[in-house]
Amino acid sequence: MTSIGQIAFDLPGLDTGPDLASYRWILANVSGGKDSAAMLYELVRQADAADVPRDRIVCVHADLGRAEWEGTRELAAEHAAAYGLRFEVVARIGLDLVDRIAERGMFPDASNRWCTSDFKRGPVRRLMTALVREAENAGHLGRVRILNVMGLRADESPARRKLLAFSHDGALTCPCRDCVLRRAALESAERRGVPCPKDKKTGHGASNTLRHVDTWHPVHSWSTNDVWAAVKRSGLRPHPAYAAGMPRLSCSFCVLASRPALVRAAQLRPELAAEYAAIEEKTGHRFQNDVSMAEIIAEAADASSEVTAIPCWSG
Repeated sequence: MTSIGQIAFDLPGLDTGPDLASYRWILANVSGGKDSAAMLYELVRQADAADVPRDRIVCVHADLGRAEWEGTRELAAEHAAAYGLRFEVVARIGLDLVDRIAERGMFPDASNRWCTSDFKRGPVRRLMTALVREAENAGHLGRVRILNVMGLRADESPARRKLLAFSHDGALTCPCRDCVLRRAALESAERRGVPCPKDKKTGHGASNTLRHVDTWHPVHSWSTNDVWAAVKRSGLRPHPAYAAGMPRLSCSFCVLASRPALVRAAQLRPELAAEYAAIEEKTGHRFQNDVSMAEIIAEAADASSEVTAIPCWSG
């Protein structure tokens, strides 16, 4: 079973990873975090081994505004520059994440992660559109093949454990054989008035009539120790938030974070914590269902509450 938008192909070679040389563009999603750095290291290693020109690799950073740790965007650019790779920044048009939360009057949560779709997936797809035009202007004929590469790992959550390391990002408008068959199954189910099985749905991925998009998670099976070992080998600089005790470089205050991680973040970024508490008070919507930011701030301010051995979180 795969997540919506990911399609498993029963074809030779798919389980062993992508043919990197077959893509016009390889889009590396760089966050500045440890998994991102390990992914970039492994991607470049395999691309060099496959004689893929580095000018086909484009690093993209989805900028979340002040919800990110300070210096994250600059660090992502530094990681790309270490390999001589092109670096692009994308962002949602309009308000940054903090102001958008205030405007919506609600925080994202595990069942409604609109922050990911609005601030990461959507902006990255706009870059894909621009890259297609760039290839066409350079004389490319036919659909443009894009490999979307991310540093998601199975250890991070049950949902990510279910992801395929390599999959097709299928969609209703994708003309590939597999998506055509899936559309036929969906139309047949609709005619019969029965639900279409989830594993038969096409999904709402990034592919369309102009581009064929596959998704690759090269470090999907890696452990945290594997990741840090690769970061050490790469020579890339980790973000200072790790040394300060944070186990992940997500948003400074991720709605899925563990309570100790939120407390430590509030100690490191008290002004942003106060902004979230003000949003809670104004909207009446808690940061997490069972935890308010006001409670986190109070715990962070307690001189006796030393935050050690901060657990990671799932999601």
